Amino acid sequence: HVDDYSTWDIVKATQYGIFERCRELVEAGFDVRQPDKENVTLLHWAAINNRIDLVKYYISKGAIVDQLGGDLNSTPLHWATRQGHLSMVVQLMKYGADPSLIDGEGCSCVHLAAQFGHTSIVAYLIAKGQVGTTNAVFQNTALHWAVLAGNTTVISLLLDANANVDAQNIKGETPLDLAKQRKNVWMINHLQEARQAKGYDSPSYLKRLKMDKVCSSLSRRQSLSGLVFTFLSVMLGTPFVVIWLVGFIADLDIDSWLIKGIMYVDVIVVNVQEFAAVCHQGVKDTYCCFFCLGSCYCHCHYPCLCVLLNLAAHLPFATVHVPFLINTLALFYNFGKSWKSDPGIIKASEEQKKKTIVELAETGSLDLSIFCSTCLIRKPIRSKHCAVCNRCIAKFDHHCPWVGNCVGSGNHRYFMGYLFFLLCMICWMIYGCISYWRIHCATSYAKDGFWLYLTQIASCSPWMFWMFLNSIFHFMWVAVLIMCQLYQIAALGITTNERMNARRYKHFKVTATSIESPFNHGCIRNLIDFFEIRCCGLMRPVTVDWTTQYTIEYDQTSGSGYQLV
Repeated sequence: HVDDYSTWDIVKATQYGIFERCRELVEAGFDVRQPDKENVTLLHWAAINNRIDLVKYYISKGAIVDQLGGDLNSTPLHWATRQGHLSMVVQLMKYGADPSLIDGEGCSCVHLAAQFGHTSIVAYLIAKGQVGTTNAVFQNTALHWAVLAGNTTVISLLLDANANVDAQNIKGETPLDLAKQRKNVWMINHLQEARQAKGYDSPSYLKRLKMDKVCSSLSRRQSLSGLVFTFLSVMLGTPFVVIWLVGFIADLDIDSWLIKGIMYVDVIVVNVQEFAAVCHQGVKDTYCCFFCLGSCYCHCHYPCLCVLLNLAAHLPFATVHVPFLINTLALFYNFGKSWKSDPGIIKASEEQKKKTIVELAETGSLDLSIFCSTCLIRKPIRSKHCAVCNRCIAKFDHHCPWVGNCVGSGNHRYFMGYLFFLLCMICWMIYGCISYWRIHCATSYAKDGFWLYLTQIASCSPWMFWMFLNSIFHFMWVAVLIMCQLYQIAALGITTNERMNARRYKHFKVTATSIESPFNHGCIRNLIDFFEIRCCGLMRPVTVDWTTQYTIEYDQTSGSGYQLV
């Protein structure tokens, strides 16, 4: 059934986007500037219904792009912004529409976009320089409206664009005051951090220190360095103390296990309190990283070293001590590279960010699936925004608190090396414990059986038995983790993030039992490319800069079926 539009008036035809009927009426003499009885022009109706072809046509026929109309005395750009039509906003601004004009409620377009949660439009208007305007009636800034709407993404956008966090509305309320009224913890924390970064909330005594001429910059740097050194020393030393205390308590010549249990509880409480204290100061990842560093040494290297020193006369130097030293150096090298290396952070200057936003918006590609509204960048394929680090990471695998860093394209190989040598170190520990029991403990496994053997080795050295149990525990999770990682890398050609969220990405074909990845080129080739194995030039790994890869296309001539673009 084909509707008969010949009886429709031009307003209805505009609302429904019937271009031919609208052109027929305009050619018959209808004035495109003429408002209807509600003082609304055709351009308003075309804008609110996202009829881009009609907008172009009406403007070519003399429509005024910033014509005020309607109950709120708004422009067509206001109407398009309220409805969240980014493509229409871009089109109207190309024709010269002014986003800074205010409507009857005193709102500019950026206020409306923030108020109604249209993140893409907020990003586009920010790129066009629309940040610092104030609502004329309530004197609310865009940041006020974003807080009132509870839109955390828009709040992050405005804060990154240096929106005024100290602006007050007609009631004297700042965005932070509004966030506190709504008892939103996320908004309160982020606004407080933004205020502190600008120096608004510095404690008075700190201000006095800044004004104190006696406190020179050199002494301040020295004091800060001393505090940082003390803090890091405490974190690094904590695992040593904890592990030593557990073994020391176990080795105490006390018959009452109740007393030992109370002592263990005290150790746990103190350690938990320290962890809570550093978390409160916002350095949880650093603490975890240093705790892991200390744990690696305490759980594996330190006891292994003690055992090997005790057994130095019984174990060969070339086949035991030298490999142990090499493994130790390799472990800490890969740990350090995993911790300190750039995991693949997507970087862009402020000008590049604005240019990207404008380009994507004006080409109709400003989609939040390919655009990070927090970092204000176009996301390369396989990248993801890490909520912990608050940055986009190329070929994102996961955020690892044990290395205090994300695992991505820049440090994934080092992370795998860290896991491998950590597993080797744990095996050294297990070997050392068994060697220690065989030489220093009187056991009779063949005669008395397994359970009596456990009693004998535990009684011989409780501390060594405790380290053995720790080693078994760490062996299990490290072995499982490294096997999962190798399976994903070699057999699937994907990352942990891609495996968990494969259905969200269009380039994966997901069934109930499998994931077909365009990045899977076979087990051997996957390993060669991932580890960049060259083998003295016999192999040629394909290296890809994942910070600059944005799309993949199907290639009929390619063996893999896909090519990077």
